Amino acid sequence: MSTALHDTPSLPLRQTPVRKFWFDDDAAPQRTLAQERRHRQERLAGAFRLFARYGFAQGLAGHITARDPEWTDHFWVNPLGKHFGRIRVSDLLLVNRHGEIVVGEGPVNQAAFAIHAAIHEARPDVVAAAHTHSLYGKAWSTLGRKLDPLTQDSCSFYEDHTLFDDFRGVVLDTDEGARIADALGQHKAVILKNHGILTAGPSVEAAAWWYIALDNACHAQLLAEAAGTPQPIPHDIAALTHQQVGRPGGALHSFESLYEELVEEERELLD
Repeated sequence: MSTALHDTPSLPLRQTPVRKFWFDDDAAPQRTLAQERRHRQERLAGAFRLFARYGFAQGLAGHITARDPEWTDHFWVNPLGKHFGRIRVSDLLLVNRHGEIVVGEGPVNQAAFAIHAAIHEARPDVVAAAHTHSLYGKAWSTLGRKLDPLTQDSCSFYEDHTLFDDFRGVVLDTDEGARIADALGQHKAVILKNHGILTAGPSVEAAAWWYIALDNACHAQLLAEAAGTPQPIPHDIAALTHQQVGRPGGALHSFESLYEELVEEERELLD
């Protein structure tokens, strides 16, 4: 028996249809300082756990930082020796521009302070920066050159990443960090020759997703060059694609799609 038309539930149609695509950048939500701090802490703890899932945890190496929204010359960072996969919000350290721990129990990774303090000082627009010793980032860094625009995904970094080619051992002082910050410039990423990769962005979500994406782009080009002679995307198409896929809004949505599942499975990270 057919259902009468008037018995069919009505759809909740918009009064005015809108056009909205995934790569559009949304306006920043209005939060209090306390709400914004908590938001950054939760995403930071989540970023570490996602990095662990991707295999980016390597001994004592690796750090992600998030600028505090109130004390803007302070940043939140992971404690040295705590595995990425076990980090909770309550484990995070608040460090000032002198490398002193203001909130939390130490110790802090000296290299984390040396690199990130310089980046946060040089780039007021940067909320977060990420660096680990991920396998494919390390492997690519040994070649001493930037990535080519081989795929749509790698175009996120087209003309938006640089090369720091002056490796001098473990970064332990802010002068070395300042040289890395200078090499990064206004870009979203830098390849640290013989060291690894680093990303920076206007949110924790963007910096973390771009790190995942950059390591993936390194992996893809290593495979492509091992298999044959890759054919890069032409400049004008690569530049257009960068405008489409390289924006912070897309990075935020990409991160959140991973973060939502993570919190469902590992809710203790919010403690």
